[in-house]
Amino acid sequence: MLSEINICIVVPCYNEENNFHIEEYEKIISEYSDVLICFVDDGSTDQTKNIINKFLINKSEKIILLSHDENKGKAEAVRTGITYCNTEYNHQYIAFLDADLSTSIDECLGLREYLQHEVEFCFSSRIQCFGSKIQIKKHRYFIGRLLRPIISKVLNINIYDTQCGCKLFTKELSIKLFKDQFISKWLFDIELFARAIKIYGKYNIVNKMCEVPVKEWIDSNNTNVKPSYFFRLWYDLYKIRKKYIDNKPS
Repeated sequence: MLSEINICIVVPCYNEENNFHIEEYEKIISEYSDVLICFVDDGSTDQTKNIINKFLINKSEKIILLSHDENKGKAEAVRTGITYCNTEYNHQYIAFLDADLSTSIDECLGLREYLQHEVEFCFSSRIQCFGSKIQIKKHRYFIGRLLRPIISKVLNINIYDTQCGCKLFTKELSIKLFKDQFISKWLFDIELFARAIKIYGKYNIVNKMCEVPVKEWIDSNNTNVKPSYFFRLWYDLYKIRKKYIDNKPS
């Protein structure tokens, strides 16, 4: 019988056969009895699904696999996992985490400490602090530097890092945030912030969210984000701004 679950971690996967760190997932399963990991295979064309299925043997209570027949993008993969877990399990927290574990599972679980008082949404941030180990490819770093002030202007609040792939929510808030499909496949993180602002308001949101610097973040050698998407993201930013920020209730 499945023991009580405190947190579900959704891991979206698309062609991740070279990025999996199976030993890290095994470590978490053995050390934490209250953690459930939900892999969502987003129509992978490599051996990703087979790798996960082999991993599932004798571990089915703490690990589940959901699958898309075709690639729908990270946003919908995360939404599929979160919606399923919120329907099937009675947990307190739910998170999503990149499959390559650029942010470790331990750091993801550690975010629970910050969900106190009014805080319902906690997210990792690749802020270079004293003692931290942040390894980001130069092109990703410069794109981030370019986008950061623009994203802050779009959202009308200051956030250092919207794109780090580790975010944690209370179950109650996640139900609201992931109810509807997202506009953007890859900028859905920004859309999450826009939805949260719409729920709580610009001035109350500062009490509901918490940005936590990671101790270590190692850039993956592989990425599923195509360079051409750099040009697409400007239109996605415009749509997000128009739908959530500029669209004031009458």
